[in-house]
Amino acid sequence: MKLLRTSLAALAISLATPAIAQDGMATAEATADFPMTAQGAADWVAMVEREMFDYSIRASRVYWVNSTYLTHDTDAMAAEVGAEGTEMSVNFALEAAKYAQVPGLDPEVARKLDILRNGIVLPAPTTDGAATELNEIATSLNSQYGKGKGTLNGEEINGSDIEAEMGNLDHTPEEYAEMWASWHTNVGAPMKEDYARMVEIANEGAAELGFDNVGTMWRSGYDMPPEEFTADLERMWQEVKPLYIALHTYVRGKLNEKYGDAIQPATGPIRADLLGNMWAQEWGNIYPLVAPEGSGDLGYDLTDLIVEKGYSETDMVRVGEQFFSSLGFEPLPETFYERSQFVKPADREVVCHASAWDIDNKDDIRIKMCIKKNADDFITIHHELGHNYYQRAYKEQDPLHLNGANDGFHEAIGDMIALSITPEYLVQIDMLDRADVPGADKDIGLLLRQAMDKIAFLPFGLLVDKWRWGVFDGSISPAQYNTAWHELKREYQGITPPVDRPADAFDPGAKYHIPGNTPYTRYFLARILQFQFYKAACDQAGWEGPLHRCSFYGNEEVGENLNAMLEMGASKPWPDALEAFTGTREMSGQALVEYFAPLKAWLDEQNAGMESGW
Repeated sequence: MKLLRTSLAALAISLATPAIAQDGMATAEATADFPMTAQGAADWVAMVEREMFDYSIRASRVYWVNSTYLTHDTDAMAAEVGAEGTEMSVNFALEAAKYAQVPGLDPEVARKLDILRNGIVLPAPTTDGAATELNEIATSLNSQYGKGKGTLNGEEINGSDIEAEMGNLDHTPEEYAEMWASWHTNVGAPMKEDYARMVEIANEGAAELGFDNVGTMWRSGYDMPPEEFTADLERMWQEVKPLYIALHTYVRGKLNEKYGDAIQPATGPIRADLLGNMWAQEWGNIYPLVAPEGSGDLGYDLTDLIVEKGYSETDMVRVGEQFFSSLGFEPLPETFYERSQFVKPADREVVCHASAWDIDNKDDIRIKMCIKKNADDFITIHHELGHNYYQRAYKEQDPLHLNGANDGFHEAIGDMIALSITPEYLVQIDMLDRADVPGADKDIGLLLRQAMDKIAFLPFGLLVDKWRWGVFDGSISPAQYNTAWHELKREYQGITPPVDRPADAFDPGAKYHIPGNTPYTRYFLARILQFQFYKAACDQAGWEGPLHRCSFYGNEEVGENLNAMLEMGASKPWPDALEAFTGTREMSGQALVEYFAPLKAWLDEQNAGMESGW
């Protein structure tokens, strides 16, 4: 599930590394046409927005065709348009850094310059050959990860298969340890030298853009000083940490019961390979091992309800659309149904990974899925439509503001809508009989299953970038890469490797987002914000029951308030957008804590007499 980022603002926040060296002649001409004055800066920004807007529409169409008609030729077209966009974003970022120094800038112009300047994830310096070297390293790291293999019982196994096997409960602890160690060793270790060189080059590029290092640059995109943002993240973690510790204690106890002290001691950290996930970031795969007695029977099965209704794939999408219509949002354009990909075509290869698209930054919104008639895809549809309605809400904004308020907002909106698929909602849309609504005795199982993914993820969502920020600022040297990684995993997650790890290993490289250079804090923010948005909607709807059972379906006041936030896009600092819907200017984990409060009370009962923490 993802948001397709080919809008103009997304181009400015490019995830690509520079593929083409900067064009010095073009830069000189731009400076001559737009002098280094406040008015020159404003005129330059206007020119950039026009040029990038036109490019983004063309690029979106190319990427759509590539994703829905996978061929050698469409791959080549996508690579070509991607290189063009990268060159534009690099050139514009470098120029924006210069204009940002001009005195007397209009505040709106200054904000747009920051969007352009902050956006490139890995900035290349203008030194001859630096952009090429940086791109070659980044491409190599991606390729190494994609080709990576581990072993199971001595036999080679590829990345997607080994991920699935880590969640297979039929394996022995020895097999889990083999898969974990082989993947981290084979994939991570060979990357270390290249990664360190890439950090060195990118830091030089960040310096040219006016930042201390790449980490400071990443943290400068949140409408507050980087150090203040770092403190804000730690505050939110402290709010939710007691819930994580309670879950950690309970799960550790269940693993101790299953495996015994020799494999998983009853105290201390949890062995990383026993949690059903290669990185111990989500624990849902081992839910059967920790489920409370009798939690399996919820009284209904959402997949069965979809089949009983005889819904087609398109019908499932229309049910999702009706959720938004009930809040007062305008119906989707007919082109949405004509141009979206709902089912996997029989005659060609396509990308099935669910995504939301905004082709023309106006009304040509689409989703791309290979829908199956099951509960997971029903939920995913609601999530992806959340992206689409957000895109359409901010379509009147200036081109550089066609984005979420911060990089956590877009995913959080989709997730908030997905949280709303409660039994009450299913009753309201005539999919579930009220007599079949599960009683309160089923709540703990439902909440624990959600917590195994949403709560378990929180510390991991935080530590990935904490490690990278240390790498970028030099406080973590290449010699300390591995040691620092496992120290952070122990400090935040309470996780320890199943085998001793050598100091010269590079275990962070075994997580895709490290060699893929994808900032990770957005995922932590999305987990926090989705509950904050959900609670705000439920409060506005006058919901009085337990938060996790709330449905705000049909409440047009909620829709009006939600739209007020969505239509702002990135035009204002994110606290303004947050306040428009929630009434507060501070991101907070308190709503998440309230949502899981019944589970926390139950966990505390189960954990009585057990040693918590690690």
